[in-house]
Amino acid sequence: MATVRYETPTEVALVLDQCASIVRGFYARGWVLGTAGNFSVLLKDEPFCLAITKSGTDKEGITKNDFIHLDRHGDVIEGFGQPSAEVAIHQELVRFESIGVVFHTHSIWATVLSTATPTDALFLRGYEMLKGLHEIESHNTLEYLPIIENSQDVNALSMEVRELLRKKPALHGFLIRGHGLYTWGRTVQEAKRHIEVFEFLFEVLGRSQNYRNL
Repeated sequence: MATVRYETPTEVALVLDQCASIVRGFYARGWVLGTAGNFSVLLKDEPFCLAITKSGTDKEGITKNDFIHLDRHGDVIEGFGQPSAEVAIHQELVRFESIGVVFHTHSIWATVLSTATPTDALFLRGYEMLKGLHEIESHNTLEYLPIIENSQDVNALSMEVRELLRKKPALHGFLIRGHGLYTWGRTVQEAKRHIEVFEFLFEVLGRSQNYRNL
């Protein structure tokens, strides 16, 4: 299925209003406290236009005006402010046809699990909530969620993300160790659903007495 794109000013305003409302909800759940997290929507393929949250935005009161529009080179073409420091990761992800929206949260449970897990991935199976992920139809599906080592070299991280998706295009997300979750979707609603599914499962794992790595 082709990713939804947004052409007219009205369509752009509506999707960014929708995105901002969702992010405020994430703040209320404790998933993007302070100025944590960043969120983007691919508005156009040609000419390329990516709307992404401004650096330093407090997500409690975020609005559509806290998104700036970037061209393919990361230069601001609409709006004011600096883009998120992690814009290169968003740009790499939206290269893939099935990704039109990228959401990145900094929840407590994502941080706990990514630091407590000694391996380079979480493996999730047996949870009914997995069926909320795109194209998963059974709780018995094995979901592979990579854990990438954190780095302040965002360009290096973005290259690692590109290689990860090239090898495993069916991924639904990844964790950055001690940092947070990246997930995505074809639409804002699908990306929201993926955040909710993963954050639910992180809390289940974190609270479970059977999770041996804690």
